[in-house]
Amino acid sequence: MDRCVVLVDAGYLLGAAASLLVGESARSRIEVDHAELIRRLRERAERETGLPLLRIYWFDAAYERRPTPDQRRLRVLPRVTVRLGALTRAEGRWVQKGVDAAMHAELSELARNRACADVVLVTGDGDLLPGMTAAKDYGVAVHLWAVQAADGDFNQSEDLVAEADERRVLDREWITGAITVREEPPPAPAYCATDEAGPEVVPHLLPPPADAGTGPAEEKHRIPTPKEIAAALSRPPAHPASQLRWTSEQRPAANAADGASPGDALPTLAVLTTAEQRWADREEDITSVGGDPSEVGQVFARRWVARLGDESRLTPLLAEYPRIPHRLDAELLRYAARFGLLTHKDEQIDEHDRYAIRAGFWHEISTHAHAEPPR
Repeated sequence: MDRCVVLVDAGYLLGAAASLLVGESARSRIEVDHAELIRRLRERAERETGLPLLRIYWFDAAYERRPTPDQRRLRVLPRVTVRLGALTRAEGRWVQKGVDAAMHAELSELARNRACADVVLVTGDGDLLPGMTAAKDYGVAVHLWAVQAADGDFNQSEDLVAEADERRVLDREWITGAITVREEPPPAPAYCATDEAGPEVVPHLLPPPADAGTGPAEEKHRIPTPKEIAAALSRPPAHPASQLRWTSEQRPAANAADGASPGDALPTLAVLTTAEQRWADREEDITSVGGDPSEVGQVFARRWVARLGDESRLTPLLAEYPRIPHRLDAELLRYAARFGLLTHKDEQIDEHDRYAIRAGFWHEISTHAHAEPPR
């Protein structure tokens, strides 16, 4: 068929771009406009091959193969198919498994079925050499694209370069059209969780521990652990926002005797959702929800309030702000886990995600209640 296909090894493309722009291959150091990157890949592929694009295959890895927010946004873009390998921890670092094998299989199938006349490979891994050779044997022209190497280094297998029919370099100017250096955020105030939901709807500041001024700087600007939050809450409040309780299990003191509160009587989203609504929710999750932690909290709260019906029933919930009833909070976090949030990162649960998810929930609740949550 007179069409072209682009196969992208995301680990290579984004890692090499990070090396070029910041001197290290950490993808966390760069900001990627994925829609613009896909547009630029498509335009360049069609221009250099002289053929219309069939599809861009994006090969990447994810923890437990659960797509990240970026991967979710990518897979709903036109003419983009995302293939995920596993992200596992080995010898103290994260490594991807199955990505090379998936690229090899896809390349061989496309060539064998004559689905395209030209294929563009954005990779540097020599393990793809057999697939490249097989594609050429089926009559497919292979274009190999490299990311401009940092400091003159060579970042592709020499065997791949030798076997390719055409080779092009994506230079710094091309890369920075869609990939930029991520700005380092300024140090947050001690024990402050950022509200990504928008205006100052949810208070965040917690009083630091008594010895906060004696530790290293990085210790004073980290997110507190649940135990540290509980310890802070046990002290007399030095600031109104010190009432913050992110742990849904902590019951209000007035109800400690019976272990329940009025908010615990509110129904969960699952109870309020019909089978038809459940199907529609999944469709929306796949096609519309990007997976940003704050966005996930807002989407969950919006559905729950809409199905709750009478917004006056929010009164018991608002009275317990910022505690979310335990069953509802557990359901909220399970929902967030679908988007790859709250997974283990460097052997720890990502507390930033928890803060943002719950902040998004309260932001949406306060909008429907037409008032800021009680402080």
